[in-house]
Amino acid sequence: MNLHKEGRLTVFLVAVLLITLNILLVLYLKDFFAIKFLFQFTSSIFFVFILYFFRKPDRQILINKSGILAPCDGKVVVVEEVHEPEYFNDKRIQVSIFMSPLNVHANWYPIAGSVKFTKYHKGKHLVAWHPKSSTDNERSTIVIKSKFNDKEILVRQVAGAVARRVVCYSKENDEVTQGEELGFIKFGSRLDIYLPLDAKVKLKLDDKTVGRQTVIAKF
Repeated sequence: MNLHKEGRLTVFLVAVLLITLNILLVLYLKDFFAIKFLFQFTSSIFFVFILYFFRKPDRQILINKSGILAPCDGKVVVVEEVHEPEYFNDKRIQVSIFMSPLNVHANWYPIAGSVKFTKYHKGKHLVAWHPKSSTDNERSTIVIKSKFNDKEILVRQVAGAVARRVVCYSKENDEVTQGEELGFIKFGSRLDIYLPLDAKVKLKLDDKTVGRQTVIAKF
């Protein structure tokens, strides 16, 4: 288990802030043992949570040429046929995975292929399960064309009410491998995956996913 690069600055700043506050408490509240103990205990728990949130697990990639792997850890909150207006402008199967603050928040490519389209959108920060979060929230859209069958899928990183930064590493014309890291979303969010109508979805609502390992659908 390692610390993700997106969390290094945050962890450093939190550590400096908490150490500074604890030193000030020791210096200026010498007679208030209960307050100092409570703050030290609370700040320790908070720091452990920050470390846990930005963890980067050592996880085996289960390559599956005909399968579409989960791009993140989380819980399936949407499986339905919808109209995708940004890139395909036709009907697709949408599978949405919600990531709680306790999930790993790294995101991975579900298939191997080439990146055909990327776009970042500034937006609102509605709760991640809100129906309009996919179209109104801060988000990044990535379209990948499979190297094995030329079919395209769309992955959309969606920030939530707490999340304030979507990080996307994708660039158009990149050649990517299945399970390679595509980005990170900070503090609670969701990923939407738009699949061809003939894709065979292997998950149902409330199923849990493990990024890089769970097969969410097959072509």
